[in-house]
Amino acid sequence: MSRFVKVARVDEIPPNSKKIVEVDGVEIVVVNVDGAFYALEDVCTHDGGPLGEGRLEGCQLICPRHGARFDVRTGAALTMPAVEPAPTYAVRIQGNDVLVESY
Repeated sequence: MSRFVKVARVDEIPPNSKKIVEVDGVEIVVVNVDGAFYALEDVCTHDGGPLGEGRLEGCQLICPRHGARFDVRTGAALTMPAVEPAPTYAVRIQGNDVLVESY
């Protein structure tokens, strides 16, 4: 059974930015793309690197180690060397709170 956990305030993650949070011991990158919020695990599926330290370009998060690109909306690996998607988490906005799904 999943539940939603508050991880930030909306104003802490301005449009076209990201924030790394922890939910139940898992590092998660919460991304705001033009007012739409998404969350994915803070790990590059290529080598386990810190995906959240990468650059955000539109809906793509670029791994800082080897340049693999991930779609923040779906977690899909878009470019090599990554081929596996990054796990994603549902996000809800409740008032001024950003909530992320926890399992």
